Amino acid sequence: HRSVAEVCGCSSPSPSPSPPRAADAWTEEGILEHYWGEHIHLGWYSPQEMKDGYKKKNFIQAKYDFIDRMMAFSGLNALEKSPAKVLDVGCGIGGTSRYLASKLGSDSHVTGITLSPNQVARATALAKERGLDNTEFKVMDALAMKFPDNSFDMVWACESGEHMPDKKKYVEEMARVLKPGGVMVMATWCSRDDTEKPLDEVERKNLNYLESEWTHPHFISIEDYVKHFESTGYLETIHSEDWWECTIASWRHSIWVGVYDPWPVVRRPWVWYKTLRDGICLERFHRSFDTGLMGYGMVRARKSTEGYMVKDVTI
Repeated sequence: HRSVAEVCGCSSPSPSPSPPRAADAWTEEGILEHYWGEHIHLGWYSPQEMKDGYKKKNFIQAKYDFIDRMMAFSGLNALEKSPAKVLDVGCGIGGTSRYLASKLGSDSHVTGITLSPNQVARATALAKERGLDNTEFKVMDALAMKFPDNSFDMVWACESGEHMPDKKKYVEEMARVLKPGGVMVMATWCSRDDTEKPLDEVERKNLNYLESEWTHPHFISIEDYVKHFESTGYLETIHSEDWWECTIASWRHSIWVGVYDPWPVVRRPWVWYKTLRDGICLERFHRSFDTGLMGYGMVRARKSTEGYMVKDVTI
């Protein structure tokens, strides 16, 4: 199947193949959607599920569980009323956008953006199939959004940050379009903080492989993301966590779903080599999360209603 790193289609420029071309290709091919469902992001596994064996959990259900956990983490569930306008940055084929639109109800409207026209077409078709009229999808660069300032009550970004060549601009753009008092939440793959302990040669080589194999621009640490949130000047009550333990099973689980159901790949000989390489890369990601070289960054914040930041940063 196509690599999860090629699916976002949310920023430019990037190494070849470009995010929109790669995303268009896998969307048309349909293999990744077959295995991963509508949600091309990692799943969530409880400590008990890990103890019992992660393979016993439905792979796609783990992704829905992740969205529910991310909603809770964002503080969305504690709001007096659902956000009227939600932006999903790097929406892929719109699985999360549609799930949010369904969960939040008709009083909320969810907009998903991606650089891939094929993803927009697929996302729109799936929304129509489900009778959802409170969601829409647009082709748009996350680093140069066309929305006016203060447009959305909530900005949601799930696994799009790792694809961004300019992480600071990415955070700034999301904060710009967020309304004062609005909620911003982000989930993204991160490298470990190297401020006190620089990366050694082996770690650097491993990161270079992970970045080059799936054409990521570069990874940064959770701490660096928090600094980008702070530097906007108007994001407050910033809080971050590392969810590596409850997401790490996704890497190997994604390999096993292919082992259990190989036919979509077997009948396409032209993807065999790519699939083998992806399997190796998935295992390398698992090991990098397991050793602490990589982490799963979760960051949330509110936009100040007074135009300046109240410093409250926890890591």
